[in-house]
Amino acid sequence: MRTLLNIIWLVFGGIWLWLGYLLAGIIACALIVTIPAGVACFRIANYVLWPFGKRVVEQPGAGAGSCLMNTVWFIVAGIPLAIGHVTTAIPMALSIVGIPLAIANIKMIPVTAFPFGKTVINDPHAPIFG
Repeated sequence: MRTLLNIIWLVFGGIWLWLGYLLAGIIACALIVTIPAGVACFRIANYVLWPFGKRVVEQPGAGAGSCLMNTVWFIVAGIPLAIGHVTTAIPMALSIVGIPLAIANIKMIPVTAFPFGKTVINDPHAPIFG
C-alpha cells in the first residue's frame, strides 16, 4: 500500500515538487548567505519525493540560528508553500482516490513551513498516515 501511494504521489505531484525544491536549493546555494535555505530545500526535496513511510523528528539543536532561519524561511517561502499544500489538498480530498495524497500534502506543511531544526527519517513501521 505504501509503495503504491508513493508511486501515485510521484506521478501526480512528487516529481514536480522535487524538481522545484532541487532548483530552488541550487539557486539558494549559489548565494553564500542563503546556503542554509538551500540545504533546507534539498532536505525537503528528499521528503516530498517519497513521503509515505517517512516521518519527521524534531532536532531543536540542529544548526545554529535555526530560529532566525525558520523565521526568514517562513516569511519568504514557508507561507506560500503552506498555502500551496492546502490548496492542493482540498481538490484531492474531494475524491476518494485523492484522499491519501491530500493527507500527504497536509503532513508536509510543518516540514515546508519550518524546516530548520527538523529532519526526516525513514520509518517502515510508522503508520501510513501517522
